[in-house]
Amino acid sequence: MALASFPKVPRAGGRPPAGGEHRWPCDSCGSDLRFAPGQSSLVCPHCGHVQTIPADSDRDRTAALAELDLRAALRDDLPAVAMEEVRTTSCPSCGAMVEFDGTTFSKECQFCASPVVVDAGNSRQIRPQALIPFVLTENEARGRMVDWLGRLWFAPNGLVEYARKGRKLDGMYVPFWTFDAATLSRYRGQRGVYYYETQTVTVNVNGRNERRQQQVRRTRWSPASGSVARQFDDVLVLGSKSLPYRLGDDLTPWDLSRLVPYRPDYLSGFQAEGYTVPLAEADQVGKAKMAAVIQRDVAQDIGGDEQRIDQVETQYGNETFKHILLPVWVAAYRYGGKSYRFLVNGQTGEVQGERPYSAWKIALAVLLALIVAGAVVYLAQTQGGTVTFRTY
Repeated sequence: MALASFPKVPRAGGRPPAGGEHRWPCDSCGSDLRFAPGQSSLVCPHCGHVQTIPADSDRDRTAALAELDLRAALRDDLPAVAMEEVRTTSCPSCGAMVEFDGTTFSKECQFCASPVVVDAGNSRQIRPQALIPFVLTENEARGRMVDWLGRLWFAPNGLVEYARKGRKLDGMYVPFWTFDAATLSRYRGQRGVYYYETQTVTVNVNGRNERRQQQVRRTRWSPASGSVARQFDDVLVLGSKSLPYRLGDDLTPWDLSRLVPYRPDYLSGFQAEGYTVPLAEADQVGKAKMAAVIQRDVAQDIGGDEQRIDQVETQYGNETFKHILLPVWVAAYRYGGKSYRFLVNGQTGEVQGERPYSAWKIALAVLLALIVAGAVVYLAQTQGGTVTFRTY
């Protein structure tokens, strides 16, 4: 596998950053440009001026999307160009000190709302190689979230309306790791094959006992061993601890073929979080995901009708990784004294959230179920019949 060489990426308009900070002044009115989701351009929110982001060359794209050696990274032996440092910096618009706490490298100034990006500082981290730009606008993301809430039977109506009209969603580039590996797994286990035996049993038919024959399924077990191999490509692991892991990890699918080389232009108007899940920790999560796939491969290789897996030993080779940023719209609402967080995949519109419940809707559903059950029993009794309820 080719390893990343991190070429220098040109900025929109060709203006070099000063002191590591990046600004995108509009050529027409001087206001700050913002990246337009779904487009390859920066747009002025005041005068509407559009400025195209230069296309990446094939060479730059290939270099930026190449893999990094995992073993070297775990030894802290990556080339200096693959690393970056994060620091506090002065806002280029109003001069206020903008704090970058080591977990973000793009944000808006809290005082003048100008977009600021910093590439250097005193917290040494692996720099992002690539990202997927936002495709969905904020309004489109809110529409997906409201639709998702509306399909939840027991979601409070007030929360749905609040989400529709409430505070804005925050566009966040969330850190992820991707892992590649060639694996060879040797296993020991047992193969189970079904067979049937005929047994004579006694059954009661209309008050009388009768002898009948029936087929009973048995399992014949035999030893099994062998090996399976698999090439893993882009096993995705969430690199943020600020988002609930279950929600962030389930924002699939991502079309990673849409990755583009990292450039600050795509971050203008958005925030981008630095990773808080270290590479070594993410590697273990990635291997656990690989192990689940290997387990299925082993079961299929054993064959038969059932499988028992006693031992699996896996060797990993050609281990590489990438550090990438993926677009997520984030919403946090406080309703009825509780906080609810929702995430919208900024590329596909997939929604994940902390499921809210309406107590009165649940009570109403239980009441209606009791009324229906009572009505069925009443009709059965008045007609002289019997009713049997089965629970599945």
